[in-house]
Amino acid sequence: MSGNDAKVQLDLNVPNFQSDLFDLDASEIKKVLKTLKKLKGLTWNDVFRDRGLNWEEVKSMPGKYTIRLSQSYRAVATRNEGWMRFVTLHQDHDGAYGKK
Repeated sequence: MSGNDAKVQLDLNVPNFQSDLFDLDASEIKKVLKTLKKLKGLTWNDVFRDRGLNWEEVKSMPGKYTIRLSQSYRAVATRNEGWMRFVTLHQDHDGAYGKK
């Protein structure tokens, strides 16, 4: 399969994202990892339709998207073919959208 019917592949190797992730407390890490595990089983079409994930483009940063990883955290990610590359993690909702 290709395109939006393909399974999402996760890239968690961006240093800023890893640093943000490792700074979370244990209970929040569990919530974020549960969502990442869910994402691993979805197709891109599933991601677009899932209202809980709330995948949306950041208007001020073309090619970057936000996705809800827990009630408290959103991530900024990019899409490169089948890969969802996580760039940063934000507790502040506005921070994920590049606002101050």
